[in-house]
Amino acid sequence: MSVHRDLAWALKQQAQRVGEQAPSVRGADWRQAVVTAVGTDGTVTADEIPAIRCLQSYLAPAVGDVIVISQSSMGNWAAHGRLTSTTPAWTTLPLAGGWTANASYYTPAYRLWGDGTASLCGLAQMSGTLTSGSTVATLPVEARPAAGVRVAVQVAIGIFGAMTISTNGAIQLGDFSGTIPSGNKYAEFDAFGRYRLK
Repeated sequence: MSVHRDLAWALKQQAQRVGEQAPSVRGADWRQAVVTAVGTDGTVTADEIPAIRCLQSYLAPAVGDVIVISQSSMGNWAAHGRLTSTTPAWTTLPLAGGWTANASYYTPAYRLWGDGTASLCGLAQMSGTLTSGSTVATLPVEARPAAGVRVAVQVAIGIFGAMTISTNGAIQLGDFSGTIPSGNKYAEFDAFGRYRLK
């Protein structure tokens, strides 16, 4: 009799374990996970779970991201996006040759937001010749827009132009309102505020 009770108990425990692990039994689920690899097909690997499909809102996934993942009752995984307990950090923007940060203003930098936008800040200057179409900085891949972005800026005292971010990450100055005088020329990165990535 005790053998039957033990066998019944063992079978019950086994069924419970299988049910706990099977999405079709326990239903949908979500949890936090850490990204360990980023694929080129819109997927990530997190906590040893491969091929987790990223939602469209989860842009520029990176190794080390703490993200929310969920599993459907069919067993498919989705990565909803990164979690953060602080405001995203500013990353220094690499300037083109001849340009330097103006110490009276914020250092040129970019910041990625979780909503598919990015921001620029800071002021750079140079004293050489500034020609239309000159590149003042180049953004890394994760901060590049999917289409060109353009804003009006002051490039010298009394002279205005357009600052453009191209899809290849080049930030350029051009379309000046007049002849640029000698002296300092400026790149006003703050003028962008936020811009769309996609």
